[in-house]
Amino acid sequence: MLKVAVLDDYQNVSQQFIDIEKLSGKYEIKIFSEPFQDEADALDQLSDFEALLIMRERTPITKNIIENLTKLKFIITSGLRNKSIDLECAKKRKIIVCGTETNTNPTPELTWGLILGLARNFKEEIDNMYQGYWQTTVGVELKGKILGLIGLGKVGSQVAKIGKAFGMQVMAWSENLNLDTCKELDVLPCSKEDLIKNSDFLSIHVQGGERYKDCITLKEMDKMKKTSFLINTSRGPIINEKDLIDALKDELIAGVGLDVFDVEPLPQDHKLRFFPNALILPHIGYVTAENYSMFYLQMIENLNSCLEDKPIRIISK
Repeated sequence: MLKVAVLDDYQNVSQQFIDIEKLSGKYEIKIFSEPFQDEADALDQLSDFEALLIMRERTPITKNIIENLTKLKFIITSGLRNKSIDLECAKKRKIIVCGTETNTNPTPELTWGLILGLARNFKEEIDNMYQGYWQTTVGVELKGKILGLIGLGKVGSQVAKIGKAFGMQVMAWSENLNLDTCKELDVLPCSKEDLIKNSDFLSIHVQGGERYKDCITLKEMDKMKKTSFLINTSRGPIINEKDLIDALKDELIAGVGLDVFDVEPLPQDHKLRFFPNALILPHIGYVTAENYSMFYLQMIENLNSCLEDKPIRIISK
C-alpha cells in the first residue's frame, strides 16, 4: 500500500472530507494536525512516506526536503499554485506534483470582513463587550470613501464590485493592471504613489513572490493618510512586517487587517498580536467547508490518477 501523509490539518477536520476507512485497502494514511517544529522535524517524521497531501503554503516543501525524502513519489497540494514547493527540484527527482481547483469567493468575503471590522472597530468593541463595557469607540462609514486596490485580478475584482455596492470610489494599481477590467468595473487606474496617498482603505490582492515583496514599506505607510487602513489577505511578505509594526507604533495609519504573515503560524509573542488597532486572523481566507470539500475530493482523485500513471492537474515550473 502507498504510504500517504496528510499535512497541515490544523483544524483536525480532514477526516470529515476523506473517508480513510474506504481508502484503507489502497493507501496507508497518516494525518498530521500540528506544524512541524522545523525542517529537520519534517524530514524525520516524513521519511517513510511516498505521497504528501498538503495545504497550499503551510509547510514549505523545500529543495532539502525533496532531496532527502528518498521514497517520495507524489506531492498533491490544494490550489493550482504553490510557491512553497520547489518545483524545479521535484522535476529533477521525477516527483509528480498535482493541484486542485479552488473557489475564489472566500478571500474577497473575508477581505470585507476585515474592512468592516476596521471601519467599526470590531476588535476593540468586542473585547470591551466581554469586559462589561458599552459603546467605547466611534467608527467610520464606507460610503464616499476611497478603496484602493493593489491588484485587480480574480480576487481584487470581486472586492472592487462590493466596494462599489457600498458607494465607495475604487482605484487600482499593479504592475500589470488590465485597463479593460478597470473600465468594465468602473475602477480608476492610477500610479502606485497616487493609490498610497489617496486611499482610505488600501487592500492587497496580488500574488506573492519577489515581484511584490516589500511592496509596502515604512516609506509607503508614511505617505498614507493617518486615518487610513491597510488590509492584506494575499501574502505576508508583500508588507514589510517590521516597518508595519513601526508604523502602528508611530500611528502613521489608523489600523491594519491581516490574514497573512511572514511566519505562519504567527508566533505567540509576536508584536502584532498586541496592537488594539490590528485586526488579525490565522490565514483563513480560503478555509471554508466548500473549499475543503473540493480540495480533499480532488486530492484523492489526483492520487488515484497518479497510481494509474495518468496524473491530472499537474503543476509544472
